[in-house]
Amino acid sequence: MRGRDWVRAGARALTAATVIVAAMTAAGGTAHAEKISNPVAEFTGLDKITGQIRTFDVLIDETVQFGALQLTPRVCYSRPPTEPPRTTTFVEVDEVTLDRKIQRIFTGWMFAGSPGLNAVDHPIYDVWLTNCKTSSDELGIGN
Repeated sequence: MRGRDWVRAGARALTAATVIVAAMTAAGGTAHAEKISNPVAEFTGLDKITGQIRTFDVLIDETVQFGALQLTPRVCYSRPPTEPPRTTTFVEVDEVTLDRKIQRIFTGWMFAGSPGLNAVDHPIYDVWLTNCKTSSDELGIGN
């Protein structure tokens, strides 16, 4: 084959590959499960001074206090049971200082599957997401 023939053959192969990829995408070649928005975020907190661990539920857009920290989850997403778990929450965490000032110490995503990634790491308290839930006996929601 001469130079031009190689170019034409390469262009045909590239066009064929593009058509295949487009067809797979249109036919749903990659399935992505829709995220499920939940009304309750479940957190676990550690008081490093007393060594006590506490699990607590928080309603979305509500604020709960854990020690000197105030947590306000804005969303809590999970996936259907048939999908790999990807439980996430977007949360704002404030610290109430000794002089009663409120200082934002964390705003961002927490991942239940990777608690060390973006968990609140405070000198006295650690807080991390453990689950997203549709009901909570603790809060009297659902069931």
